[in-house]
Amino acid sequence: MMAESEETLTWEGLCSRDLQTRELAMKNIEEMLQSSMSLNGAMNEVATPGPSELNQMLARLLMLSKRCPYPEVRAKSLEILNKVQELGIRIPRPVGQGPSRYIPEEEILQVGTEDANMHTVFTDAFADMGRLDNITLVMVFHPQYLESFLKTQHYLLQMDGPLPACYQHYIGIMAAARHQCSYLVNLHVNDFIQSGGDQKWLNGLENAPLKLRNLGELNKLLAHRPWLITKEHIEQLLKTGEHSWSLAELIHAVVLLAHYHSLASFTFGCGISPEIHSNGGHTFRPPSISNYCICDIRNGNHGGNESRQTAGSLSSDSSCEVEVLMEKMKQLQECRDEEEASQEEMATRFEKEKTESMLTFATEDEDPPPVKEVSKHFEDTSYGYKDFSRRGMHVPTFRVQDFSWEDHGYSLVNRLYPDVGQLLDEKFHIAYNLTYNTMAMHNDVDTSTLRRAIWNYVHCMFGIRYDDYDYGEINQLLDRSFKVYIKNVVCSPEKTTKRMYDGFWRQFRHSEKVHVNLLLMEARMQAELLYALRAITWYMT
Repeated sequence: MMAESEETLTWEGLCSRDLQTRELAMKNIEEMLQSSMSLNGAMNEVATPGPSELNQMLARLLMLSKRCPYPEVRAKSLEILNKVQELGIRIPRPVGQGPSRYIPEEEILQVGTEDANMHTVFTDAFADMGRLDNITLVMVFHPQYLESFLKTQHYLLQMDGPLPACYQHYIGIMAAARHQCSYLVNLHVNDFIQSGGDQKWLNGLENAPLKLRNLGELNKLLAHRPWLITKEHIEQLLKTGEHSWSLAELIHAVVLLAHYHSLASFTFGCGISPEIHSNGGHTFRPPSISNYCICDIRNGNHGGNESRQTAGSLSSDSSCEVEVLMEKMKQLQECRDEEEASQEEMATRFEKEKTESMLTFATEDEDPPPVKEVSKHFEDTSYGYKDFSRRGMHVPTFRVQDFSWEDHGYSLVNRLYPDVGQLLDEKFHIAYNLTYNTMAMHNDVDTSTLRRAIWNYVHCMFGIRYDDYDYGEINQLLDRSFKVYIKNVVCSPEKTTKRMYDGFWRQFRHSEKVHVNLLLMEARMQAELLYALRAITWYMT
């Protein structure tokens, strides 16, 4: 076998823009595979499922055959898998039906059919992370946003910043674990190892450096109850002797925590499937021994079909849903032009909506049991989201007029972690303003009223108020099933189900529901940042 460093370089060679480098990498991988088969004694017997080196290599080849943006790598990976199968060795096949459990695979852009601009985006993402992940393939419904998202994530994880690479990925693990998001945890476990991280840290948070363990309380509050963050929490991190954080390091950590909390919301909200080469993304067990062949991979016949809702399978009671919503939007715009409520009335409507949001729960409200492989990366596993005014507890309203992203948060982030404030600001604006002026089957529609209601409802659930917004609009535009979905995705994403996803906006396209999830993700991230950055500002002043 090749030395480990050479093996790593072999796989990394596939990310190169140079064709010769990619061809050499595939040749080396084929040689590695042959050597691995010999060492495993697998040449004359059927390989069985398991964590062996051979099975891991075959799973990675399966991923490349489906998800590599370079056509010659996809073709070569299929060719190698074909040769392996001809030797009588079982090869893996995908388990799911594409990048999302909620969206039919045929509605998602297939790798190899993208245009020149999107091909560049795909190759950049592949070069950055060594994969084209399922989150990217679902976000591709909205290319303008995807480019901004990938650019921001690249800066946070790939560029030189206040924190070393292994810390960045470990913080990603800590953040995703708070929502039991095994998808993101698994991705960053691999990235953590590739970045030279100490594998002992992966045995549990207690094995990580004290500096990272000290971040646990902030991670917990930011994920579940950010309104409880005080300047004392910040002071404890900045003044702990040799294990203290610098302000720049803390800003980097806070942005990473908020990024992965909100990305967990998107992951669960869109039903993102495990990556093909990860646990749960592939199987070595064929549908039947007699008819399994390489064409199952090539043609996407993955078995295990799950019933899906499509645009054509609409129930009768949703037939006029879009028209009713559009009429409400029109009426609100007309009323807004005629008269404006007083500040007292606006405040009352906010408090009413905030109170009502606390009563919005899903019927399937069982807490999923923590998965040990995920829960070991954080402490206090029973701690979760609780409404901020339960049991007489009163949390003062966060008035955006007193501390806003535009006037305060942006400049603080940009000062302590240059350029990140600009990248985040661009991403927030793209998500908030993104529109194709369509709603389901209707064109030339102004959706700004609806988009603002969704964004402000998320912030309302976090106790954040805009003085110039009439919160009475939320109840008119967002029905109960939609509110249940929003609350689960934003506050307890691990509880989100396909029934919730299917239950709102039944006439709308999947691309529009993905757009909703982008709004929820970015509104949540901004809400977390506002509370954390306000506490940092209090500490600094």
